[in-house]
Amino acid sequence: MPVEAKYKTTATASGGGRDGKTELADGSMALNLVVPKELGGPGGDGVNPEKLFALGYSACFLGALRVGATQTKINLPTGTTVTATIGIGPRSEGGFGITAELDVYLPGLAQSDAATLVQATHGICPYSNAIKASVDVKTTTRA
Repeated sequence: MPVEAKYKTTATASGGGRDGKTELADGSMALNLVVPKELGGPGGDGVNPEKLFALGYSACFLGALRVGATQTKINLPTGTTVTATIGIGPRSEGGFGITAELDVYLPGLAQSDAATLVQATHGICPYSNAIKASVDVKTTTRA
C-alpha cells in the first residue's frame, strides 16, 4: 500500500552496527550503541535498536490513541500511558525476530470502551501497521 510521507528523517549507523553509534542527519541526536549481555555483548551504558523501538512505539501508540478516541468518540482519560516491551531472539525459521507487548493504561475508562479504543488504534498507529504482518503484538488493556 503506497504511503505519501509527510515527514521523513534520516539516521546513519557507524562502527559495528549494534556496537557502534547512530546519529540523526540534522545533528539533533547521537547515541552510542551497545549489545546487551543477553545477546553476548558487554552490556552497560548505551542503547540498542530494541530500546529505540520501545521508545518510538510507546510514543506513537499514545499519539494514535488520541486519533482513535476522536474516531470512536471515546474520551481519552487524563493520565493515559502506553508501555511498550520489545524483545529479540532467534526465529524457528532462522534468523532473528522481535516480540512486542503493549500495556495500555486508560484510567477510569469502562473496559469495553478501552478494548474498543485500543483495537481501533492498532489500525491507526504507524508502528502497529508496519509490523502487523510479522509480529503478534500482545496487548494488555487496563482501565
